[in-house]
Amino acid sequence: MKKIGFLVNPIAGMGGAVGLKGTDGDAFRKAVSLGSMPISGERAKRAVQHLRANDLLMLTSSGEMGEDVIKETGLLYDVIYDIHGKTSAADTREVCKRFLEADVDLILFCGGDGTARDVYSVIGTDIPMLGIPAGVKMYSGVFAIDPVAAGDLLEDLLSHQNHSILTDSEYDEDRIKIRDAEVVDIDENEYRKGMLKIEVFGYAKTPYKPTLVQGRKFVFYGEDEEVSKREIGRFASEFMRDGSLYILGAGTTTKAVADALNLEKTLLGVDVIKDGRLIKSDANENDLLNILEGEKSTKIIVSPIGAQGFIFGRGNQQISSKVIRKVGIGNVIVIATPYKLEQTPYLFVDTGDADLDRSFSGYMSVVCGYRMAERKEVQVHGGSFS
Repeated sequence: MKKIGFLVNPIAGMGGAVGLKGTDGDAFRKAVSLGSMPISGERAKRAVQHLRANDLLMLTSSGEMGEDVIKETGLLYDVIYDIHGKTSAADTREVCKRFLEADVDLILFCGGDGTARDVYSVIGTDIPMLGIPAGVKMYSGVFAIDPVAAGDLLEDLLSHQNHSILTDSEYDEDRIKIRDAEVVDIDENEYRKGMLKIEVFGYAKTPYKPTLVQGRKFVFYGEDEEVSKREIGRFASEFMRDGSLYILGAGTTTKAVADALNLEKTLLGVDVIKDGRLIKSDANENDLLNILEGEKSTKIIVSPIGAQGFIFGRGNQQISSKVIRKVGIGNVIVIATPYKLEQTPYLFVDTGDADLDRSFSGYMSVVCGYRMAERKEVQVHGGSFS
């Protein structure tokens, strides 16, 4: 019988929609005060609800750290760690010690980079780990592209036992590779100040299959990159004078747009611009929904995360499915430098709204220079969120 260690970080991702860029420390309490609701339990459920392996035992924690999700699925499970009161990173590390003692075959966790770091700090490379994405930012390479993809990858791994290790020079889209993936995290306090400092904590073993598991985030530097960003910004500053309201996503590429308009940009946040004026800085989901009321023409400008390819669902949860639906998919403008596009095989979306995600499927134009665009495929996982 295969044994899977299953854990959920119950507060993961709560800072996203309210614009807090994480839930470490006091940010969790502030997120609650702003009306943020837990999302990780529902995302974890989407990952495991369709597992059908008969010889599978899920080992987990009591309550909201795992049991509450598993008991709704009909899967065989055993609680090996009891939580008491509010959970913390110490609980994550302790249950991972229990997973080691139980000799589980894989740890399936639901959270963000902080959770991945806590898991890795205990298990190292002794056990493969796979993340169900639920955090605000997920720059590590141990996460599936969305919850359903995590479940499908695990089901494939368990059902077909085809997880023979391939070398980096080999490629087979029908086989699962166990690869070394970077576990990274950032300083959330610096992140909230607009400073992105990524630290690599180690390399975990994780199952991998193309289009099901994300890569880690890369930041591209160089004079050519800066020139390309300025050209994109120059073009955007021209077409943005059409009277529409623009929601400008996070990142250095979108900052180039604000620079071209001589406006201050929240580097790692979302801003709202109309007629060359800054309407709202560092907006959260509620800000955006309120601002959109009564606007006749609205558009969203975003840039994919380098190498990962996500345009929604990673670090910009303020631009929620509700916001995107109000604006309309046809009014989403993606911008990226030519080199970033070259190093980003596909674009992805993970809004939590399956129908909305699927409507992005296909090819879309990406502005990559002054009056220049390139077609890029948006990959949407075919699993059901029912």
